[in-house]
Amino acid sequence: MASKRMDNEFMQNQDNVIQKPLEEVMHESIIPYAEYVIMDRALPRVEDGLKPVQRRILYTMYELGLTPDKPHRKSARIVGDTLGKYHPHGDASVYEAMVRMAQDFNMRALLVDGYGNFGSIDGDTAAAMRYTEARLTPLAMEMLRDIDKDTVKFSLNFDDTLKEPDMLPGRFPNVLVNGASGIAVGMATNIPPHNLGEAIDAVIAQMENPDISLDELLKIMPGPDFPTGGIIIGQDEIKKAYETGHGRIFLRARVEVEDAPGGKKLLVIKELPYQVNKAALLEKILNLSEEKKGVLTGIADIRDESDRQGIRAVIELKKDAAPEKILNYLYKYSDLQVSFGINMVVIADGKPQQLGLKAIIDYYIRHQKDVVTRRTRYELDKAKARQHILEGLMVAIQNIDEVIAIIRSSENPGKAKQRLMDKFNLTDVQAQAILDMRLQKLTGLEISNLKKEYEDLTRQIRRLENILSSEQALINVIKQELLEIKEKYADPRRTKIIEDVKEAEISVEDLIYVEDAVITLSHNQYIKRVPAKSYSRSSRDVESVETGDGDYIEFVVESATDHKVLIFTDVGNCYTLACNDIPEGKWRDRGVPLYTLVNSLEGGERPVAVLSVKEFAEDQYIQFYTAMGMIKRTPLIEYNAKKTKIQACGLNEGDKVVAVELTRGDRDVMLITREGMSIRFHGDEVPSVGRTAKGVKAIRLKEDDEVIFASEVDDEGEIVVVTDRGFVKRTLLVDYQPQGRGGVGFRTIRFAKNKSNGRYLVAAFYVKEPYEIILQQKDGTVTRVSTESIAITERDGAGEAALLVLMDNEVCAAYRNYKD
Repeated sequence: MASKRMDNEFMQNQDNVIQKPLEEVMHESIIPYAEYVIMDRALPRVEDGLKPVQRRILYTMYELGLTPDKPHRKSARIVGDTLGKYHPHGDASVYEAMVRMAQDFNMRALLVDGYGNFGSIDGDTAAAMRYTEARLTPLAMEMLRDIDKDTVKFSLNFDDTLKEPDMLPGRFPNVLVNGASGIAVGMATNIPPHNLGEAIDAVIAQMENPDISLDELLKIMPGPDFPTGGIIIGQDEIKKAYETGHGRIFLRARVEVEDAPGGKKLLVIKELPYQVNKAALLEKILNLSEEKKGVLTGIADIRDESDRQGIRAVIELKKDAAPEKILNYLYKYSDLQVSFGINMVVIADGKPQQLGLKAIIDYYIRHQKDVVTRRTRYELDKAKARQHILEGLMVAIQNIDEVIAIIRSSENPGKAKQRLMDKFNLTDVQAQAILDMRLQKLTGLEISNLKKEYEDLTRQIRRLENILSSEQALINVIKQELLEIKEKYADPRRTKIIEDVKEAEISVEDLIYVEDAVITLSHNQYIKRVPAKSYSRSSRDVESVETGDGDYIEFVVESATDHKVLIFTDVGNCYTLACNDIPEGKWRDRGVPLYTLVNSLEGGERPVAVLSVKEFAEDQYIQFYTAMGMIKRTPLIEYNAKKTKIQACGLNEGDKVVAVELTRGDRDVMLITREGMSIRFHGDEVPSVGRTAKGVKAIRLKEDDEVIFASEVDDEGEIVVVTDRGFVKRTLLVDYQPQGRGGVGFRTIRFAKNKSNGRYLVAAFYVKEPYEIILQQKDGTVTRVSTESIAITERDGAGEAALLVLMDNEVCAAYRNYKD
């Protein structure tokens, strides 16, 4: 029997099953859901700037009598009433909405007066609703003012037992003053808050002149005004957002630089960008400083000194730190500067719309006209009703004896009312008022008061009728009431506006902590940046550097982190690197392969010079020397390229660049060749040519000879040369007499007929202060030779042996040592 009954129930349930494809069910379900979220949850109405939950909270508090002059009431009671009467959703969402309306760092004009822990700008959440209390603020009363005078439409609540307002009267433009943010289905809104006084002035200006331009409105209300203050950068974006309803602005914290004991500086954060969590911001800055990257190594301490007087977060800097550089770095990599996307989407005319500023103000003006018109009609009806009663009372007073006689002689109140209506031509309401009149109204004073009240009502009725019949009178009323609100509640602007958006753009140079450094590049192309302080503390002995077999430090160049490093190669290319982009290392570190920084380096291409440039001055030049004896001079400014790689010099077939230097072109030039020839001539003999030119002849070479050394020189100093057989020679520079450019030059060393002192020169050095030269043989043996220990000989002398070369273990390289 039980089985049969179950079968019958199953068959009945089957009749109620609707068969539909899943995609159809999803389509039919998502549309109502999306409409509900858009219209009844996430987006504010343009008229009062409130979402449904906010409106219901404020109306519930109004019904509970939680006015500013009454004690606070438990938040749990407010949330419970809101849920039970108007908003059948989770209590957490209602409480969160109420808490937000009580947070002075979220709302530009508070609507809820909270008592207790309502959260903080550090991200602390509010205490549970059973612990906190709340009531309406005076400004919230302006949102609700006249709601009992039929100013707005009411609709049934969720269970049809009560009525709730579709919108609040909103006697100030809350949609602008407090803004709104919310995410619906397929759309979102993010309206920034504004200054109350400026918003009211903008409304009045557009009400008086509906054709007012946006530029004129911007003079009245220049942009958003956030509760946390801060700085807005870029008014063009504000204008774009006000025109279209969509745009993006940059918000920056207000930071002041203060002096501290010991010559230190403090970065003091006094105002934050809107909705930035202070605790999270300071933690982020701390993490950045602990990474010890770039300029942030200058941060010594971070502390929060905020109190009830306001925000004061302190970043203490080290004595030699650069405050502006650190601040720029923090603007770029922390929330000290953020972008705020303006997206002014509201419910208007019963549908979501993205509106510009003028349209929003226009909707608000229409709402206020409707509110004041409905209120005026309500008050007019009440006044006329009272006037009607007063007219009846005055008839009774004028005929008081007869009225009393009629009442006393009537069998009951009903007959008395009818006899009064018939006798004095009164209405039912007037006759009833006479019957309800107390005897004290018959005193002389009361009679006088009735007459005065009647006269006042007459004037009031004329005024109300004038408002209803005159558009200008209506506007004047709205304007007057708005100005009264402004007078009571407006405060000065908190957010500063900087018009030029470029102020928010942080260039790479702005982030670089200017620090002296030394760039080293090895023969096998390993590069590093050594801080000047570290370099000065190191031995500077090139042999202490961790280089591979046969490798050695070839270039050591003084630089700084705000310089550009130009690397010139033998094939005539120039590669540009920011000094700060070169990985930092210690003197003894090997460095990183150059190709990891310059990935376009050609195979077999070798650097011949490393130059550090801060400014590409117009009176400076780059001077090139080639193996085939060419010289070329080009203005430095032509090498200020955005590309990493450019052609630096034109070359003849088979030629290569052997040296490059920075010059002003006013010094002598000297070249030395592999076969031991040299030439010196005046620098003004070299013309300035374009970047890709090949230049002019510097020295005429014999067959198979090539230039191995080239540099500008002075009369002071010496020339040291090194041969393949380990002979060295030092000669005073004054022994090299200048001659014309392009000649064969003079001999700088005399090779023996049996080549005992060498067959060719390995290297040459220009020495003004003594230093050490390291000679490296093919088997890796190195010999250190101080330039001071080399005897000074005549220009074409044979030199002296610095080491013993056996068999073919010749000197293959000679380079300078940089130790003290």
